[in-house]
Amino acid sequence: MGEGRLTVRKAWVVAGAAVAAGLSFVMLLVVGVYVVAGNLANGVGGGAKALAKGAVPAAYQTLVQKWGNLCPAINPALLAAQLYQESGFNPKAQSPAAAQGIAQFIPGTWATHGIDGDGDGDRDVWDPQDAIPSAASYDCELASYVKDVPGDATKNMLAAYNAGAYAVIKYGGVPPYSETQNYVKTITTLEQSFAAPVGRVDPSEQAAGAIAYAQKKLGTLYLWGGDGTAEDGGRFDCSGLTKAAYESVGVTLPRVANDQYNAGPHPARDELLPGDLVFFSDDLTNSRAIRHVGIYVGGGYMIDAPRTGAVIRFDPIDTPDYFGATRVTEDGAKALPTEV
Repeated sequence: MGEGRLTVRKAWVVAGAAVAAGLSFVMLLVVGVYVVAGNLANGVGGGAKALAKGAVPAAYQTLVQKWGNLCPAINPALLAAQLYQESGFNPKAQSPAAAQGIAQFIPGTWATHGIDGDGDGDRDVWDPQDAIPSAASYDCELASYVKDVPGDATKNMLAAYNAGAYAVIKYGGVPPYSETQNYVKTITTLEQSFAAPVGRVDPSEQAAGAIAYAQKKLGTLYLWGGDGTAEDGGRFDCSGLTKAAYESVGVTLPRVANDQYNAGPHPARDELLPGDLVFFSDDLTNSRAIRHVGIYVGGGYMIDAPRTGAVIRFDPIDTPDYFGATRVTEDGAKALPTEV
């Protein structure tokens, strides 16, 4: 909720030069979303093991990258998705059910599955140097229990994490429990937001509508904490605007910018499409430190609600604090926890 090159196609360079034209500029870009969507529909790669830039706080990135390759059933992006889902990378997190630390182990599970990850002679659930390796180790133990079960080893492991290995063995795969099936889908979807893409990312079907919504708000005065409600006088802050823009096309995003970053995969700067969310931070190694977000419209520009005293407007994105971008997907948004 913080304050504040190559375009998709050559035609958009021309559109970019017409920023001052306002409406015509945006309409060209909105049409461009669908032109590009048709051209890129089959351009996605998969199977990435590397982490997306800054998706994991720098303090934990080496740990997650190392231990995320402990066994074939997991990878660094999947491990990161679990840690984010469990605690939002908060090593001091404690749930009402007494789950503790960055990996949210309950005491009984920690007693039997916690390991001394840093080799200092103790097993400390509150120390990420122990808890992150323990989470990976526990995943791999579960995977070994269900290794002979048909189907996807990772999904079976996640199902065992949620419902127990016996249920996975009994049903010959992910059991028919809605909670377990939702958990498996959530983590495998979130995995995509923590993985560095290995090819072009599918364009969002809702992008044009989100841009159109934001364009209608141009000139609206900024309000810190504003969601655009009547009580707010129709005013927004940065993440309030992006949330409302995507909500207008049926996609519910979290309220704050650093969680919105996890609503889908992350295109490179030269792969941005209109509708992508673009993020800014004073710490380019940590997505949890993101403080500003806007909606990319092409030509190196975004629509954003910049800061107190300013209005919603077009701003350039190529600034020293540019962090990265997210291509919002419905499943990605739905997978995000309500609180992290």
